[in-house]
Amino acid sequence: MKKTLALLFAGLAVAGLSAAPASAADHYVSGNVGLSWMNDSSIAADEVYGIDEISFDAGLSLLGAVGCDYGDYRLEAEIGYQQNDIDEVNIINEPEFAVTSGVPSEGNVSVLSLMANGYYDINLGGVDLYATAGMGVAQVSFEDFRYGDAIEEDGGSMDFSETTLAWQVGAGLAVPIGTNIALDARYRYFATTDFSIPQGKSDANINIASHNVLLGLRVGF
Repeated sequence: MKKTLALLFAGLAVAGLSAAPASAADHYVSGNVGLSWMNDSSIAADEVYGIDEISFDAGLSLLGAVGCDYGDYRLEAEIGYQQNDIDEVNIINEPEFAVTSGVPSEGNVSVLSLMANGYYDINLGGVDLYATAGMGVAQVSFEDFRYGDAIEEDGGSMDFSETTLAWQVGAGLAVPIGTNIALDARYRYFATTDFSIPQGKSDANINIASHNVLLGLRVGF
């Protein structure tokens, strides 16, 4: 049910963008590449033992978008991808419930997102300063995830994915470098709502959040 609602939300968001009065707007495409730093993810489970927190290494972030520019504001549909290696986990042990921190881990987490974004542009004499916010849907996938003894013993890994709602906010600068071409430098904070992952005999709740610094181009047409 949750996945169906998320996909429906994304479809409605993109449909709403498509229904905007495009005849009154300039159109553009954009692409950005940069670095992603994921926050540590805390896990909430019914059981009091198991994985308590997951830490990640810095990773890659990619964005592509098509939009409508109305002067002071813009609307766009964006597809994004980010991937980060899993660094370590903290574990609550049974039966003493002691916490073991910094347990070595392997694998990666990737996020594929579809967002509807709004922008507010401020012209600073040829350079545009902008603020942005967006909502949409994200598919979060853990691949080849294993930790502790499973690494030393070459044990099996865990693979799972979930679709959930997502949101983002950010700011940036756009500097013209040619006719209808601008260099785009931006920061964004991206986060998902809670979703479920396997945890022992039951599921646990977790969310993903990241800081992203990106550089790219925006091309008008």
